[in-house]
Amino acid sequence: MKKFFNYAFYSSLLVLALTFTSCQEEFEPLPEEGVEQEAISATSNTAKLIEGTSSNDGSFDNIVDESSCFNIKFPYSVKVNGVELTINEVQDLDAIEEIFDALEEDDDILDIIFPITITLADYAEITINGIDDLRELAQDCKEGGDDDDIECIDFVYPITLYTFDLNNEETGNITVESDKDMRRFFAGLDENDLIGVDFPVTLKLYDGTTMVVNSNAELANAIENAKELCDEDDDNDYNDDDFTQERLENYLVECPWLIHEVKRENQLQTDQYIDYVMNFTEDGAVKIFDREGNMLNGTWSTRVAEHKVLLKLEFDELVDFTLEWYVYEIGEGKIKLHAGDGNRIIMHMGCDVINDDPNTLREILKECSWIIKKVYNQGEEIKRLIGFEFKFMPEGVVTLSNGDYVSEGSWEIAVNEQGRLVMAITMGDEPGVSFEWPLSELRNDRLKFEVPEIDYELVLQRDCEGNDDGDVPEIRNIMMGGDWMAALMNADGTDITNNLEGFTFSFDPEHMATATLGETGPSYPGSWRVLRNSEGYLKVYLNFGDQEPLVELTDDWKIISIESDRIELKNYSDYAGTTDDVKTLVFEKK
Repeated sequence: MKKFFNYAFYSSLLVLALTFTSCQEEFEPLPEEGVEQEAISATSNTAKLIEGTSSNDGSFDNIVDESSCFNIKFPYSVKVNGVELTINEVQDLDAIEEIFDALEEDDDILDIIFPITITLADYAEITINGIDDLRELAQDCKEGGDDDDIECIDFVYPITLYTFDLNNEETGNITVESDKDMRRFFAGLDENDLIGVDFPVTLKLYDGTTMVVNSNAELANAIENAKELCDEDDDNDYNDDDFTQERLENYLVECPWLIHEVKRENQLQTDQYIDYVMNFTEDGAVKIFDREGNMLNGTWSTRVAEHKVLLKLEFDELVDFTLEWYVYEIGEGKIKLHAGDGNRIIMHMGCDVINDDPNTLREILKECSWIIKKVYNQGEEIKRLIGFEFKFMPEGVVTLSNGDYVSEGSWEIAVNEQGRLVMAITMGDEPGVSFEWPLSELRNDRLKFEVPEIDYELVLQRDCEGNDDGDVPEIRNIMMGGDWMAALMNADGTDITNNLEGFTFSFDPEHMATATLGETGPSYPGSWRVLRNSEGYLKVYLNFGDQEPLVELTDDWKIISIESDRIELKNYSDYAGTTDDVKTLVFEKK
């Protein structure tokens, strides 16, 4: 067994680790059913099965520590693509996954803020002061490696245990109430100790069913038989939410699918397949429609191997798709397929954007105003339009306004040759939005249109008058409650607060904003809005266009904190990848 650390402080860990990895061949065989046996040895195979069943499962936080043999004790902090998060409970790990998933092709970076405390299989806790020490411990639990806990079956507590001496005389008893109690009890035994269990004992299987055992033999055999019944999910594929073959098959035929990414033999092939439409049918046929509406036919089938669901695709013409794929993730409108390290397909569900009634989108657009969150035209972000308001009116009339300037044009909803809904906008004096925009995401409060192969993208956020929650008008009132100065502005990792020195900012009704330099000017007009976005975050949309030195203020800002005399805002640039991509803006009351 290799030594974990070079430091004497960790020498006790080596002894502990050795107890985890001893070969089972050294243990006595399982007891035979029908043979009376009151006590078992602390080193018996039965005892080790009990220990494994009650061991701490450290696999739930593999997205952070990449180890199933231990977990990090809450609370702790991490930086994910430059964004600092505090992890207080299991649910907070979802935020890490959301940041990782924000961009499919970025390099995800996670840094743990040390020191941390980790909990081992026997619930012992140790402090780790740096990443090298953590990686050393995690080496025996690398992806695909085994840990000792048994997760497919659990004890139902309480359970009473007895201890005996070598003469089989009872020396004590204890009632354990949890896995931790059970595992710590066995960790404190000597190799010559004998243990008895007060039967009957109830066990609960991974599928929720229960069984009752009445002897050591029945207990040992029940655990042994259940060990391989489920996928313990001990690898580092944090995203592969467990699902069945039946669920995958139902999910595939539920809606058409849009191709979002294709990678073959480590070469991205996305450009030629982006937004192809894939239709699966229950008879095993699959049809792909390219962007011109041409149809390519193939077949699909599924099977289960080693607790993983596999999807086999076969096409005569599409060799990049023809493969048996490991289904890595399904859910939340997405399917990810992998085949080795160099092959990947990502598909997004297109229920609402393919073969839908154009009237559905028409009515959604006419219900409320829509605020521009993001717009790209041939790869260039048009920030001067952030926060502008669309109003889609009957008779095909649309207006675009920032509270002062108003532009008028026409709009229509149609279906293209792929069967996708398209919003066609014609606005002669605003070419940045004049385009036939294919719908790629439809929600009641958020719409996304895009043509990825030519870098066109438009994201709209709904703003319904009178439907604001209590926080939105309160924040508006605070911002309109006086003049403000920029106390801090950090952009691209550089402090540029000095660029805003001497400016006074006022946030006025009708979404108008003004930045005035000094007492007498000059003044720069702008716009502002406060919204709660589709993810539930409170946002401030600021727009001073490309006016220097205010151009860095033009963005959609997440509200971190707000008080009567101080406002802290951040913009994460869609979690682009490093700390430099996080902008911070702090206003203080003048």
